[in-house]
Amino acid sequence: MTCWDIVSDYGLRSLGFGERLLPRDNFTICQQVVLIGSGMIWNIYFGLLALVSGFFLAVATAVGKAHDNPMLRKPAEWFIFVFRGSPLFIQFFFAYFTFQSLKGAYPIFTPLTSAWLGALIVLFLNTAAYSAEIFYGALMSIPKGDIEAADAYGMSGWKRFRRITFPTMLRLAWPAYTNEAIFLFHATTLVFMSGFPARSQMGDALYYASYFADKTFNPFIPYPILAGFFILLTLTVIVTFGLINKQLNRHLPQTNRAKIRLRLNLIR
Repeated sequence: MTCWDIVSDYGLRSLGFGERLLPRDNFTICQQVVLIGSGMIWNIYFGLLALVSGFFLAVATAVGKAHDNPMLRKPAEWFIFVFRGSPLFIQFFFAYFTFQSLKGAYPIFTPLTSAWLGALIVLFLNTAAYSAEIFYGALMSIPKGDIEAADAYGMSGWKRFRRITFPTMLRLAWPAYTNEAIFLFHATTLVFMSGFPARSQMGDALYYASYFADKTFNPFIPYPILAGFFILLTLTVIVTFGLINKQLNRHLPQTNRAKIRLRLNLIR
């Protein structure tokens, strides 16, 4: 069997297309690269959708936390505290069993017990909480002169937020938000290691890497392959967010532009 045949058989294996049975013996490097790469489809799916949807909730939560009205401020503060104060793995665990309980009482909630929806909701809420704290810090760092200038021009309410507050907040928060995006994609490896099961062996990249490590008793091939895929994904995120950061700071002199600094998150 050529490597192209392996790609044809297993390239979309994680989505349920192609060969149903996984290789049992005589594992090749091509098989491991293709199947782990196939699993990366789920990691990208979880990370991308959670990041895009979580961005809007994060902005709304940050604005709520910065608001003077305690009816808006307190729920935002508690939301951020709960999801930043508890480990992501535990959030997956409790969410899965909560969704299972809802499924038992109301069958309409059955899709929530599947990783494609249930785990996505957890990642969405988790990244929204972390990102909201980043955006809140940026909101508090907006120079008062910018706000005073907007008031002098007669801007207030939504117009001031759209033209002054929001762009400045993004410009200040974007380097830190880039690190959150990178860690979010890394955190997707917890999905199938937590409560959410991988049905019909339709797992993510770590699921397949663990499969090969268990079968071959040699973790020094599948896990470096997995790390290589995530390094490529991280480089893609850095380049994409770097271009956006450049666009956000296009009006500033080169020496004053905020630069993206990557920081390692040791614990979530």
